[in-house]
Amino acid sequence: MFTIMIIEDNELIRNEIHNLLDLNRYKTIKINDFNSITKQVKEYNPDLILLDINLPDEDGFKICTEIRSFSKVPIIFVTSRSTNIDELMGITLGADDFITKPYNTQILLARISSLLKRAYPNEKTIDNIEHNGITLNILKSTIEKNDKSVELTKNELKILHYLLINKGKIVSRVDILEYLWDSALFVNDNTLTVNITRIRSKVEELGIKDYIITKRGQGYMV
Repeated sequence: MFTIMIIEDNELIRNEIHNLLDLNRYKTIKINDFNSITKQVKEYNPDLILLDINLPDEDGFKICTEIRSFSKVPIIFVTSRSTNIDELMGITLGADDFITKPYNTQILLARISSLLKRAYPNEKTIDNIEHNGITLNILKSTIEKNDKSVELTKNELKILHYLLINKGKIVSRVDILEYLWDSALFVNDNTLTVNITRIRSKVEELGIKDYIITKRGQGYMV
C-alpha cells in the first residue's frame, strides 16, 4: 500500500482528498502542523506528496525546493494558482505534476497512479482487484467481466472493495459500517442491506450469482 502525504491547509479540501485516497486504498498522512513540513517529510518518508502552493508559513515552492534537497519523492502540486508561470515554476523546482483546483477526482487519481507506476516500477499499483471472475476497477468505480462493465455508486464501491480486500473471510455488518463511517460515508443498517442487494444485482448483470455470501448472524464474505 502506497503512502501519500497531503500538504494542504484548507481543512475541507484536506479531508476531501483524504477520503478520496482512502476510498482508493491509499494510506494518507495529513499535515496539520505547517511549521515543520520538511521535518515531517523526512520522518514519515511518504511515497508521494500532494502539495499546495498557498500555505500559512512557507509557500509550496519553497517547500518543494527544500524537499528536493534530500529526496526524489514524487510531488504533485494541487493548487488554485493556475497561471502558466506558476506551473512552470513548480515543474522547474522539481515537481512531477501540476493540477489546478477545482480538480476532477478521476483525473487526480489517474495522475497519482501514473506517477507511482513510473516512480516505483517494481511495485504493483492497485487499480483493479480480481476475484472469482469479476474485476473491480477502482479508478472507474465499475465491476467488469470480459467486455461488459457495470457502474457502482460510491457506497457500493466502498462496500465491495472492503469485502474484496478481506476475501475468504467473514466480514461483519458492524465492521462494514465502521469502515464506511471512517471514510465519511454515513450508512445505517437498513441502507447497508439495500446496498448489498444492489451490488448482488449488478454482479448478476455480469452473469455471476451468489458472489456475496451471507453468513447468517455473522456477516458477508466473497
